[in-house]
Amino acid sequence: MPDHAIRSDAAAEPLGPYPHARRAGALLYLSGIGPRKKGSPDIPGAVVDASGTLADYSIEAEMRSCFENIRTVLAEAGSRWENIVDVQVFLTNMKRDWKDYNRVYAEFFPPGPHQPTRTTVEVSALPTGGNTPIHFEIKVVALA
Repeated sequence: MPDHAIRSDAAAEPLGPYPHARRAGALLYLSGIGPRKKGSPDIPGAVVDASGTLADYSIEAEMRSCFENIRTVLAEAGSRWENIVDVQVFLTNMKRDWKDYNRVYAEFFPPGPHQPTRTTVEVSALPTGGNTPIHFEIKVVALA
């Protein structure tokens, strides 16, 4: 297949001038993908008070939404979840979220022959596209 940029019609819009993914030979490189849904600035699992300030969040809800966006981009690029070979995760609060992160991650990437490699880092903030911060972003490399 030819190398080219891939822009999804169904996943949340990128927050900058970049594609959802790029095919390079036999590999697909996905841009970092957050939990927003297409056409909405709302963050799944976010609890905001009357003034619009974040009061609480669900790392599980953010992760599930991110994984749904990843599946969408992979499918539109002609690939699938089982083709993921490498995962890079960005968390904003590893101390608070580590246990739930690993539990949910294990549901989606169980041990076995197709389990990808993984790198997880803590960052001070992630781009959100709105006023509500996000706490989870994922970037993957998959077989095309």
